[in-house]
Amino acid sequence: MLGDLLLILGKEEITNQENNGSMKNISVIGAGTMGNGIAHVLAQKGFKVNLIDSQSGALDKALVTIAKNLDRQIAKGLITEAEKISTLQNIQSFTEINRGVKEAELVIEAATESSVIKKTIFSAMDQYAPAACILASNTSSITIAELAAATQRPGKVIGMHFMNPVPVMKLVEIINGAATDNEVTETIVSLTKVLDKIPCVVKDFPGFIANRILMPMINEAIHAFSEGVSDAVTIDQIMKLGMAHPMGPLQLADYIGLDVCKNILSIMEAGLKDAKYAPCPLLIQMVAAGKLGVKTGEGFYKY
Repeated sequence: MLGDLLLILGKEEITNQENNGSMKNISVIGAGTMGNGIAHVLAQKGFKVNLIDSQSGALDKALVTIAKNLDRQIAKGLITEAEKISTLQNIQSFTEINRGVKEAELVIEAATESSVIKKTIFSAMDQYAPAACILASNTSSITIAELAAATQRPGKVIGMHFMNPVPVMKLVEIINGAATDNEVTETIVSLTKVLDKIPCVVKDFPGFIANRILMPMINEAIHAFSEGVSDAVTIDQIMKLGMAHPMGPLQLADYIGLDVCKNILSIMEAGLKDAKYAPCPLLIQMVAAGKLGVKTGEGFYKY
């Protein structure tokens, strides 16, 4: 995977430039579920979006997904056909970071939840993006300080954690690193509101708030299932009916991806130095067996 990443870093040196005026050009790195959702909401609000991924097939798939999601919005009467066309016209795709970020005022990284991969991307973002450009991460657990250390502009590095599905969910968890400039935070808070999202600013700890609370709940549900306390359907039903959750924790884990859940728990266990965040042995076994949830057709449920 790192080999693919290095291919998109490009060889051409880009001269840093200062950005002037209001923000117009935003680049998104990673065309997966989160990346295409972020590109969708930005383009729909009139921003010029460069969507970047090392795999051209992933970019093609992302554009198809965005078009389908826009069609759903049309069917619900939320947007018009003209707005769909305008949104798609606002998105350009690139397979090289150096070309995709050279005019960006903000770059949002939305790659796999791996510190090695993200730091490699942040180093490239720092090298090729204009000097005034803000570098943001959609990370859900890795500290911003760790990502900022891969750059020469720690004051311009911030977390911008969108929720899935991005076009629907209102929350954006904004994470300040220790060195993040106040004006950068203010800019990202304002942008979040322009996107009709609700910004919630938090400090830089592994898992932040959303996953620090959500993942232990999911992990405990997996423990209860593995101990035979009840079956998956009943566990989820209890949480839906008793706690008014729209989706039970085991079904939610399947949708997030069991590998993603395991990685986030491991990051929190190491970062917070507390064994209570250790992934349940059953979760580890399921990931090793390739049962990752919806994306592989089987997790706690079959799809």
